[in-house]
Amino acid sequence: MASKGPAGMQKSGDDPDPTPYLFVSLEQKRIDQTKPYDAKKACWVPDEAEGFLQGEIQGTKGDIVTVKLPGGETKDFKKDLVGQVNPPKYEKAEDMSNLTYLNDASVLYNLKQRYYHKLIYTYSGLFCVAINPYKRFPVYTLRCAKLYRGKRRNEVPPHIFAISDGAYVNMLTNKENQSMLITGESGAGKTENTKKVIAYFATVGASTKKDEASEKKGSLEDQVVQTNPVLEAFGNAKTVRNDNSSRFGKFIRIHFGPSGKLAGADIETYLLEKARVISQQTLERSYHIFYQMMSGAVKGVKEMCLLVDDIYTYNFISQGKVSIAGVDDGEEMVLTDQAFDILGFTKQEKEDIYKITAAVMHMGTMKFKQRGREEQAEADGTEEGGKVGVLLGIDGDDLYKNMCKPRIKVGTEFVTQGKNVNQVSYSLGAMSKGMFDRLFKFLVKKCNETLDTKQKRQHFIGVLDIAGFEIFDFNGFEQLCINFTNEKLQQFFNHHMFVLEQEEYKREGINWAFIDFGMDLLACIELIEKPMGILSILEEESMFPKATDKTFEDKLITNHLGKSPNFRKPAVPKPGQQAGHFAIAHYAGCVSYNITGWLEKNKDPLNDTVVDQYKKGTNKLLCEIFADHPGQSGAPGGDAGGKGGRGKKGGGFATVSSSYKEQLNNLMTTLKSTQPHFVRCIIPNELKQPGVIDSHLVMHQLTCNGVLEGIRICRKGFPNRMNYPDFKLRYKILNPAAVDRESDILKAAGLVLESTGLDPDMYRLGHTKVFFRAGVLGQLEELRDDRLSKIIGWMQAFMRGYLVRKEYKKLQEQRLALQVVQRNLRRYLQLRTWPWWKMWSRVKPLLNVANVEEEMRKLEELVAETQAALEKEEKLRKEAEALNAKLLQEKTDLLRNLEGEKGSISGIQERCAKLQAQKADLESQLMDTQERLQNEEDARNQLFQQKKKLEQEAAALKKDIEDLELSNQKTDQDKASKEHQIRNLNDEIAHQDDLINKLNKEKKIQSELNQKTAEELQAAEDKINHLTKVKVKLEQTLDELEDTLEREKKLRGDVEKAKRKTEGDLKLTQEAVADLERNKKELEQTIQRKDKEIASLTAKLEDEQSIVNKTGKQIKELQSRIEELEEEVEAERQARGKAEKQRADLARELEELGERLEEAGGATSAQIELNKKREAEMSKLRRDLEEANIQHEGTLANLRKKHNDAVSEMGDQIDQLNKLKTKAEHERNHTNNELNNTRSVLDQMCREKVHVPLCTVLSLFPFSSVLL
Repeated sequence: MASKGPAGMQKSGDDPDPTPYLFVSLEQKRIDQTKPYDAKKACWVPDEAEGFLQGEIQGTKGDIVTVKLPGGETKDFKKDLVGQVNPPKYEKAEDMSNLTYLNDASVLYNLKQRYYHKLIYTYSGLFCVAINPYKRFPVYTLRCAKLYRGKRRNEVPPHIFAISDGAYVNMLTNKENQSMLITGESGAGKTENTKKVIAYFATVGASTKKDEASEKKGSLEDQVVQTNPVLEAFGNAKTVRNDNSSRFGKFIRIHFGPSGKLAGADIETYLLEKARVISQQTLERSYHIFYQMMSGAVKGVKEMCLLVDDIYTYNFISQGKVSIAGVDDGEEMVLTDQAFDILGFTKQEKEDIYKITAAVMHMGTMKFKQRGREEQAEADGTEEGGKVGVLLGIDGDDLYKNMCKPRIKVGTEFVTQGKNVNQVSYSLGAMSKGMFDRLFKFLVKKCNETLDTKQKRQHFIGVLDIAGFEIFDFNGFEQLCINFTNEKLQQFFNHHMFVLEQEEYKREGINWAFIDFGMDLLACIELIEKPMGILSILEEESMFPKATDKTFEDKLITNHLGKSPNFRKPAVPKPGQQAGHFAIAHYAGCVSYNITGWLEKNKDPLNDTVVDQYKKGTNKLLCEIFADHPGQSGAPGGDAGGKGGRGKKGGGFATVSSSYKEQLNNLMTTLKSTQPHFVRCIIPNELKQPGVIDSHLVMHQLTCNGVLEGIRICRKGFPNRMNYPDFKLRYKILNPAAVDRESDILKAAGLVLESTGLDPDMYRLGHTKVFFRAGVLGQLEELRDDRLSKIIGWMQAFMRGYLVRKEYKKLQEQRLALQVVQRNLRRYLQLRTWPWWKMWSRVKPLLNVANVEEEMRKLEELVAETQAALEKEEKLRKEAEALNAKLLQEKTDLLRNLEGEKGSISGIQERCAKLQAQKADLESQLMDTQERLQNEEDARNQLFQQKKKLEQEAAALKKDIEDLELSNQKTDQDKASKEHQIRNLNDEIAHQDDLINKLNKEKKIQSELNQKTAEELQAAEDKINHLTKVKVKLEQTLDELEDTLEREKKLRGDVEKAKRKTEGDLKLTQEAVADLERNKKELEQTIQRKDKEIASLTAKLEDEQSIVNKTGKQIKELQSRIEELEEEVEAERQARGKAEKQRADLARELEELGERLEEAGGATSAQIELNKKREAEMSKLRRDLEEANIQHEGTLANLRKKHNDAVSEMGDQIDQLNKLKTKAEHERNHTNNELNNTRSVLDQMCREKVHVPLCTVLSLFPFSSVLL
């Protein structure tokens, strides 16, 4: 995202190296490959903070898996929550559809790892996923564009340029239109990627004459790129997530000629966010153009638009932020103004654009107040309205008047209607939004006119930049339209993706039953767009003046709740949030929608009186943008009424939903005629920090963008595939003998797969590829790793043996060499002392025989060289003599020829005289010829004049021919468009045939309803007969009153005045009646609600009374239990008395025994032992008795406590129930009083409605027949 050149690209001269942002480095690949990995133990488990964590399986027990987490903690998970981890081979995979294990955790992990290493683009099958880096990377420069030019997708790393170039090449190769669908949430980078795509096409499709094109300001390539500043100024704004958020969708067609050169472009926009013109949230701001104009960077604009320096003067644009960090609005204003010039806007058009934009700002400062105690609003100061009038070329006072008292149509005439302050404020905001929206559409239209060159167009590439699926806390009409669009686009993607997939299966000849995955979303789409669907009911309700949000909601619930599986009750809202009215189960999740204000948004009402004033103003651009609005003066009869949104009549009524639906259908028709390419933009975090991934946010977007939906479809087919040569090269080691034995590569692959023991249903053998289901490649990789481990073990053993043998051989060679050296050394020592060697060493220097032989050899060589030189000189001498003789002969011949030439001079002189005579004759002929030439020149001049005249006539004829050719060309284009429409209509006919079949089924149901309707019709006819009788009576009364009217013809003028006044009163009365009827309905609803509350309170009271009865029974049971316990206590007391008595008896016996013992002092030892035994028994009895007493006392205390607690609890319950009963009776009495009061008020209103004064009836006679 470096600085841009003329075509939106940076010059390659100062480009930094983009490879670190495109490729995984070799060092990083080595690190990734060496990571520890155990295919049987490594797993993914869900985690609240990180989304998923990589753990290690410790054990499995049934459906429970015990996993050790990174921190050492051990947790149990259900088996279906545990996912498999991909081998290190797939670390930072460029295409996630090739992953062995396709699960959510693996997709998220792969995206996170690539993002952390500055790799922001990743493929996922047909998708290209782009994550916003929040930092400028040098990956959009000319150098980078050249890297992708003409390359296949698998030859270069993932990039938006790879998708763009693929579309461009497919267009040229297949002669087929292309489209690029770029979607994502706000702040994900859709607009930036769209701009890079357009800049890339402008670069590759530019003229080859670069120097001339660069010198020519405003070339087509520049104009295509310069549409961005204009559209961004008027259609982009700061939001919480994005400082340059596009608040509209757009589809840009870039047209190319037969040679692939740029031939023009056009833009279509969708759903501009008009509400932002007049209101913004605290951390957001309105459209950029308002703040650019306030900067004053373009001289004269601020003064011309009557703007003051304080931006907070203008309420419409100062409700949130008024500046953006790091953005210079003045600099952006200069760029916008320059873009207007490059796109061919005239000076007057620019001034009118600025004036209308400023008028919107001034309209936000217009103030109104209530007139006394009336319900009528009036101007509270006219200064700002005067400024609006100056800018728009209208009268400011009339603007205030038309805002406060607009004219409405009653019958065939107009009457003035008063408005209160709230109504005027709403109307003012609607006019401001409508004016800015129409101005934006004019800018798009003007850009299209500029980009519509006369060059020949053959094919186009369409770029769709539109908001992705939206699930907010509050979802309104805009979210329904956006989500409906994404449902259609996802259906288109599903159909396209698996049609391509299954066509490949068919080409490869594998066994496969065709599945149409586009049908998965059909139920949701039909719920929204079918007859009696949500949009159809909204359209129908918008036609009725008395329709409300409540009636719309009731109709939706009646038609769809319980009948359509995708139509559901809304979820319970969080605290502080508005509740939804219904919910729709979309492919990306269940979304609750709030329908408040949908009818008004759909009707898009404008003040027709103000529109008429605009159309009569002097601002030409304002007149142009409202030219298609019927207004009031332009509406014939009652056709369009006022376009105020209050039940417009005739065919001129076009709602927002119908227009959007038509646009969407046209878009889908266009996309279906193209070869699509999909780009999904992801926002990594909401803090706008680079290098930070919010796992839950990313997973939510992957779900909404359809990436996970695409993976789901992939799992049902065969997502992994390999060419046979690649398969043989990688997996031959699993069965090398079979591969070497079998020459047919297909059969060899089959033998390898059979040897692995895989289920045959898990793979398919095609003609050129092997297809695998998800996860099978991982199993093959495990088998290959096991095989490689064994092979590496064998290799290591062989290498160790080889090295040891080599070392042993080296030692042997060293030993043998040592022996040879030793032997030679001993021989040398012996030779050195040998006498004969000593004598030879002394004699050899004295011998000179060898020197004589050497000198003889040198002399012989010298003689041979001299002889050769002599022979060479002899040869050269003979050649020189021959050449000398030849030259002497040539000299003799030349002298002889010279003598002959001297004799022929006289002949030459005679020929010269003859030539002079011929020259004189020729000169005389030349004179004659020149005279004839002069005559011919005069004739030529005459012919030249005639030719010039004929050329002028020919030019005129040529111009006529060119006009005819243009007409023919337009006719051909019209013919092509008509043929396209015919094809579309044929498709629509086929679709209608399907609908007819469905309608035939519904016809049976309708016939049953018809019978019921017939009965209702009979009742209606009876009612009509009764009304007919009433009408006869009224007609008799009318005749009598007409006689009276004849007698009072003199007072007709006064009656006419009274009639006009009464018409106004009638309109007000009718509105009052409508309000009364609406109040009546609301009161009836209140009564019904109160009745329901009374019924519920009655039921609650009955429940409370049953609880009281039940409690009384429990009290009685407890009292009986207390009596039983008291009886048990009494029994215990009696037992205690008996024990006391026994104790006394024993004491008495003890005393007697003591006396006997004293008497028998000389008793035997046996008697002593008996006494001891008796004493022990006595002490034991005492202890038992004391323990029994203590136990009985504790039991008695517990029973008393329980009794007292139970009695007090029952008493509290009785008191509480009595209070509830008293409260319920009080509420019941209060509700009955309210009900009686409401009924009395309703009866009074009905009586007031029926009793109309007779004078009012008399004044209505001239048009009473109309009312009847």
